[in-house]
Amino acid sequence: MTIRGGGRPRDSQAHPQDPGTYDATPSEWANAPRLEYGSRRGANGRAYNGRSGRNGGSGLGGLVRFLVFAIVLAAVVLAGMLTVLRPAVAGTITGWAYDNPGALRIPFVADLVRENLGTALTQPASDDSTQVEFAVENGDTPPAVAKRLVDEGLLKDERAFIFEATLQNLTPQLQEGQFALAANMTPAELVTGLINNRIVVTTVPVNFREGLRLEQITAKLQTLGPPATIDPQEFYELAKHPPAKLLADFPWLRKAGLPKGASLEGFLAPATYKLDKDSTAEGLLRQMLSAWYEKVGPDRLEVPKSRGLTFYKVLTLASIVEREAVLDKERPVIAGVYQNRLTRSIWPTGLLEADPTVIYGVDTVNLGPYSTEWQQYRFWTIPEGRMKDQQLTGPLAGFQTYRNRGLPAGPICTPTALSIDAALEPDTKDRYLFFLAVPDGDGKHVFAKTQAEHDQNRRQYGYL
Repeated sequence: MTIRGGGRPRDSQAHPQDPGTYDATPSEWANAPRLEYGSRRGANGRAYNGRSGRNGGSGLGGLVRFLVFAIVLAAVVLAGMLTVLRPAVAGTITGWAYDNPGALRIPFVADLVRENLGTALTQPASDDSTQVEFAVENGDTPPAVAKRLVDEGLLKDERAFIFEATLQNLTPQLQEGQFALAANMTPAELVTGLINNRIVVTTVPVNFREGLRLEQITAKLQTLGPPATIDPQEFYELAKHPPAKLLADFPWLRKAGLPKGASLEGFLAPATYKLDKDSTAEGLLRQMLSAWYEKVGPDRLEVPKSRGLTFYKVLTLASIVEREAVLDKERPVIAGVYQNRLTRSIWPTGLLEADPTVIYGVDTVNLGPYSTEWQQYRFWTIPEGRMKDQQLTGPLAGFQTYRNRGLPAGPICTPTALSIDAALEPDTKDRYLFFLAVPDGDGKHVFAKTQAEHDQNRRQYGYL
């Protein structure tokens, strides 16, 4: 088909005239009588207007032919424009479709977006095939998921993911949970992974924070349900009275100076442990001991002779510091206060007068033997009355440090490495003997060298 000067398409063969329309020769046509408006008569006497062989040639048939012509012309022009402007049009539509993902279900729009995204649809973030756990949270949408995939190095182009997510109808299939993904997956494979690669959670993460005593750890275990199958009472008994076979597998405990018959209080590392249906009380206890040694290390167990304490005694002092200190920078100073009180030339009474040790002893009396009610107990609550008036007898007498000299028999909690370092190198240069918590001071303490200074601080901060 050829377009000439804006006229109608010309067919491959001529159209014959209707019989009788015009039979005159050229000379006869030239001599034919003129009619109004420039028409002539043919040899048969009929009028001919020079536009059609039939009267009324501008009627319905002509209009139809004109409309067909206009539609064909418009299609040709539009095709030409899309050929020239297609990249710009594709870029514009891609940006619009990114904000309106539903438009990607229109085939024409999807084709343009696919063309615009190009290799982004097939290019993974990297060639790393290591599977990682990716979390989908409640209420997540494909755009929100796409952003986190980029942040975690699993995706390069958010638009490519949203394109594939729309085509695979991800939104109604997206579920909260953990999914196994890898950085070498294409956007389409990531979408499929978020549909099919959901990880069935078979472990329970259990976090034990710093400064917990054995009974608090046991109370936390009492709150666990399936799939964790730890027996809390078995755990407590093993930690309270560790068997010889268990101790033999951790020879560094002997090096640390653990007394015969002592519990493992102070050596149960604060951390997050994953428990499952196969976890056992002894298995967890072994994990906690291994984690403690990994964090503390063998070097700290080598206490210089100048320190005058075994490591077990250092650990006991560190546990008191752990219960007193809030700000890390104050740990060595607080350790220094207690070290000065242990030095008879500075503090003649030799009394540690440490509130946490007394509270530990009172709690131990109140807790009694193993009980499932421990999970409701409020640990470390200051008892009524003065600290020095709290009655602790028998094995607990040493924890009444207002009446008994020196350090108590053992740690009162598991201290952090920072508290252990503070106890190994206490800051004694200012010879402080007292400290007082500043109300609403975000854990800050004020220190004093004399009883008079301490009383002044007490008055200033509303303790008197």
